[in-house]
Amino acid sequence: MNINPSSSVSESISWVGKWTFVLAAAGSAVGLGNIWGFPYKAGTEGGSAFVLIYLGCILVVGLPIMMAEIMIGRRARKSPVNAMKIAAIDSGQSSKWQAVGWGGLVSGILILSFYSVIAGICLNYIGIAAMPNTSISSVEQFNLVTASAPRLLFWHTVFIGFNIAILAAGVIGGIERMVRLLMPTLFVLMIIMVINAMINGDFIRGLSFLFSPNFSDVDATTFLRAMGQAFFSLSLGMGSIMCYGSYMPKEENIFKTSLTVAGLDTLIAILAGLAIFPIIFAYGMEPEAGPGLVFISLLSVFVDMPFGNILGPAFFTLLSIAALSSAISLLEPSVAYFEEEKISLDAFLIKNKEATFYAKASGNSMINAGINDGDILVIDRSLPVTNNKIAICFVDGEFTVKRIAIQEDKILLLPENPNYKPIEISKENEFVVWGIVTYVIKKLT
Repeated sequence: MNINPSSSVSESISWVGKWTFVLAAAGSAVGLGNIWGFPYKAGTEGGSAFVLIYLGCILVVGLPIMMAEIMIGRRARKSPVNAMKIAAIDSGQSSKWQAVGWGGLVSGILILSFYSVIAGICLNYIGIAAMPNTSISSVEQFNLVTASAPRLLFWHTVFIGFNIAILAAGVIGGIERMVRLLMPTLFVLMIIMVINAMINGDFIRGLSFLFSPNFSDVDATTFLRAMGQAFFSLSLGMGSIMCYGSYMPKEENIFKTSLTVAGLDTLIAILAGLAIFPIIFAYGMEPEAGPGLVFISLLSVFVDMPFGNILGPAFFTLLSIAALSSAISLLEPSVAYFEEEKISLDAFLIKNKEATFYAKASGNSMINAGINDGDILVIDRSLPVTNNKIAICFVDGEFTVKRIAIQEDKILLLPENPNYKPIEISKENEFVVWGIVTYVIKKLT
């Protein structure tokens, strides 16, 4: 019986392109919290003093944790649950450490449960900002939107639908294609909004609000808020970075990549403050954070601003893109886990991935061992050659599958069909045991 050897089992999915992981991780990190949270905290917690504390938290705590998550994910090439399990087992610890991965999955879903509702409102406000109802105030408009359960459900469903469509297309066709398109778009829109703030806003006051150092406002809670902002901004502890790290090519430098992601995340947050607060000050409004800032204060500004019906939709498109890129990273760890846990022949048949091959049997010399013509053989080259094993052997230039009989002075290759004769191996033969057959895959007739 002859065989046709195949290639080894395929490698895990990897990002295509040097900047893809940076864009994906930055998309995960840059979210609504960066745009409406960080600038306000910076302005009210000490200006540049808060920014310095925040950067210190990023460098001293956030960056090492991000690097650790990436390393764990890239080493295991698995979802956070299985990556933590593998890391624990390889370190001689209990597999129960996978609970850390489960914690990331659960926290991601819990965050998404409210995040997706707010993101749906952002989508709704693209149309509202383009055609505002000037007969009601922005406060009344916001109350109208949030009081309508059918409207919230509709736009929430639209947003979740975008997530499903992107994730269903896979890592390369979905997430990678999305971040390559949306993240540059987000950056361009942010630059446009900053330029608008320089032209139409009180830019000097905005700069002073964000960067004038006021150490009298700094206390213990400032450090806690800066640390919390650093964790949330970098998407730490939610499994997103670990999951994206599992797709990172092995040749990429983790430190440089992590530093780039943290830098882009902080840059977008600062640009958001420069885009928003000069406009707020120019129109005589008080700075605040959260939904009140973007859905009430800024909508009022866009209504009164020249070209507001263009800049307003552009801003809420920017918010929607930031929300979408973050929401995808919250869902992907769960998707990756359930993809791994689906029924897979590889999980049952392959114990040593790098040494496992498939081959197609040809002939009938092993029919009594259950190997028929056309069957697929699973071959493990890492297993030791022992007596009575069925092996793939290379004899005098040809592959054959036979049962090995090791005797005191000779080796016999035994067929499992009385119509075939045993092959006795002598010193004159070119002979190599290529691998041990572990499983046979059959097609039912």
